Amino acid sequence: MTHNSKTISLAGTTYCKNYSNWHDILSSSITTADELAKYLPVKKQNIRKITEKFPMRINPYYLSLIKYVGDPVWKQSIPDMMEINLHSGMEDPLAEEAQSPVPNLIHRYPDRVLFMVSDQCAMYCRHCMRKRRLGTRFSVNNDTIKDGLAYIRWNKAIRDVLISGGDPLLLENEVLDNILLRLHAIDHVEIIRIHSRVPCTLPQRVTRELAGILKKYIPLYINIQFNLYDEITPEATKACSILADAGLPLGCQSVLLKGVNDTPAAMKKLVQGLLKIRVKPYYIHNADFVEGTCHFRTSVNKGLKIMQELYGHTSGLAVPHYMIDLPGGGGKVPLIPEYIVAVKNGNLMVKNYEGKIYKYPV
Repeated sequence: MTHNSKTISLAGTTYCKNYSNWHDILSSSITTADELAKYLPVKKQNIRKITEKFPMRINPYYLSLIKYVGDPVWKQSIPDMMEINLHSGMEDPLAEEAQSPVPNLIHRYPDRVLFMVSDQCAMYCRHCMRKRRLGTRFSVNNDTIKDGLAYIRWNKAIRDVLISGGDPLLLENEVLDNILLRLHAIDHVEIIRIHSRVPCTLPQRVTRELAGILKKYIPLYINIQFNLYDEITPEATKACSILADAGLPLGCQSVLLKGVNDTPAAMKKLVQGLLKIRVKPYYIHNADFVEGTCHFRTSVNKGLKIMQELYGHTSGLAVPHYMIDLPGGGGKVPLIPEYIVAVKNGNLMVKNYEGKIYKYPV
């Protein structure tokens, strides 16, 4: 299998096509059960049932990363009957809609907002925390962007704007440039951040022209979502290099997903791989209690065990924060393994990464 030729060979089926640019890749995405069944051994009737509620989009590049049926890339991209058979989770567990003073803008924390400027993704991840917005219900247009900018301009407490969606990097260059220009012109906005999965799921979108646009608005930070070492392909590495060479700091917000990356070995390989492509592991999110995604949820204890296996076993630079997002709009909270086991005679009794106990004078 070669990523350059966009080839996938699975169960006797071969999919191969050359593309001239990212628009062609995106426009060739698989969105129906009949299309998917041409390339992968799936039950069309099941795919149809699922996609009636939760749409599907898999672009040819990300499809080419699947190695075998049910592998971690498959789990993230191919609809699963558990999405509709597990009657658990909530449509909006984080109360984003209740914290939206204007459409497509979430104001949860005093000094920062999340501003959704795109309703398109390069792939519809099956674990998406905003799964309720997939398809036609999520509408971004000139009016919502105008209203969002007006709100940010009016509220002078806002110093940090996180641009999200959908995926902001799927906007055309001139559209993204215009939004960034207007944000950058607001005096009290000190920092702009972009959340994007494009460097992972459609790295061909990241060009030097795009990086040149983003560079104009430094300080600008880009947070990517890589969940798996196998997603760090030559194409993804090139995309991150283009951004890093332009002076744009890169971070990664991974999601802990059952059957995808929920082992210490898988997570250690991922975070070390990220550092090699100049992406700082920033967060590991415990999967939220979102309808249609609960089969991906792991226990908090498993997440803490993974963190315990990272501390001391790899560079501190490679260790992200382990985060839970509180239901009802309570916000993000970091969790860490317990290292203080007791307090005795003025000393903390502290367990190190090897499990040995040491005294630390208080």
